[in-house]
Amino acid sequence: MIQFALLFGLGFLSAALLAMLIAPAVHGRIVRYTENRIKATLPISPQEVRAQRDIARAVYAAENAKTKQELVQERDQALALKLRYENLAEEARRLQSENHDLQMQINDMDVEAADLRSRLRQEDSYIQQLKAAVEAAEEADAAKGILIEELERRLSKLSNDLDNLRIDLSARDTEIENLKFRIGSLRDERETLRNDIKLQTTRAKDAEARLAQEEHRALRLEDKLAREIAQRADKENALERRLQEIDRLKEKLKAANAGAREVARGARKAGQVSPIRPEDKDAKARPNTEATPLSADDTAGPVAVSEIIAASPELSAMADEAHNRARALSERLLKAKTAANDEALRDELASIAATMVALTAKAEGRDSPIHAMLAGKASTETDGRQSLAARARAIIDTPQEPVT
Repeated sequence: MIQFALLFGLGFLSAALLAMLIAPAVHGRIVRYTENRIKATLPISPQEVRAQRDIARAVYAAENAKTKQELVQERDQALALKLRYENLAEEARRLQSENHDLQMQINDMDVEAADLRSRLRQEDSYIQQLKAAVEAAEEADAAKGILIEELERRLSKLSNDLDNLRIDLSARDTEIENLKFRIGSLRDERETLRNDIKLQTTRAKDAEARLAQEEHRALRLEDKLAREIAQRADKENALERRLQEIDRLKEKLKAANAGAREVARGARKAGQVSPIRPEDKDAKARPNTEATPLSADDTAGPVAVSEIIAASPELSAMADEAHNRARALSERLLKAKTAANDEALRDELASIAATMVALTAKAEGRDSPIHAMLAGKASTETDGRQSLAARARAIIDTPQEPVT
């Protein structure tokens, strides 16, 4: 029984010593597997690998030093346990030798049973005492085994906590690197936004400058349009005055014709009527036939054109359309804020001017000098656009639809 207990204790202590010797290698292997698993699951860059490797080396050095210190402590404890085990073994050997002696004594007592019964009883009592001591030693050994198991459980728990702490540390390092990259990207985005703001400010200043130029241009066009309107009003007033003058001349001509008729009648009655020659008839008839606006001289040309436009529904509609288009163009020029529609506005202005030229040429008829002026003009300008002469010729050649 005692020998079995001693062998069991010796095997248990040997297994514990062997486990403490193998624990660093197993721990290092577990750490390597854990690092390989983390590296396989986390996409990291070479810089992060080097940083984590340095951190892992530092942590491993610290943990190795800590483990080495714990191993020294455990070795000291194992040495103390070994010394105690040697003491117990020495005591067990002593007890074994005593047991052997007792066995020899028992054999001797068997030979001398009668003489040694009293001594046997004493030895039995002594054996009972030794058994009690052995039982006490076994109980102490069991308590030491329980303590060793508790220490092993605490050691495994500390190892697990250490692994968890390493994993948390790696996760925090990864999160710190991600935050650094995010801060860098935010800085780049801030610089990009600053550059965009500067570019937008420059464009806004350019747009304001162009807007000021367009406003000045619109003001110049408005002044020019006002001058054109004033000139047209002056021409209309002059035209009205010419029409009134022509009416007065017609009245005077009618009065003179009436006086001439009265004089002719009086002369015929008095017998002094001379024969009327065909030339005189033509001379008398010419004032009546040439009193229309078409027979006026060059100074009365605008009056005749205005009367022809007013008398013709097609030309009057064409003039109203040109007037409406000019009014709409002036409103568009006043409302324009950018230079995006400058080409369309120039084209509309050229179309209105060509319409006015064509209207004047149609009112003056085939004898108008505008036809000769337009015949020698080019159809396109230097920049490739259609010239004013080509536009006017196209409008003149287009037949006017009758107004119902």
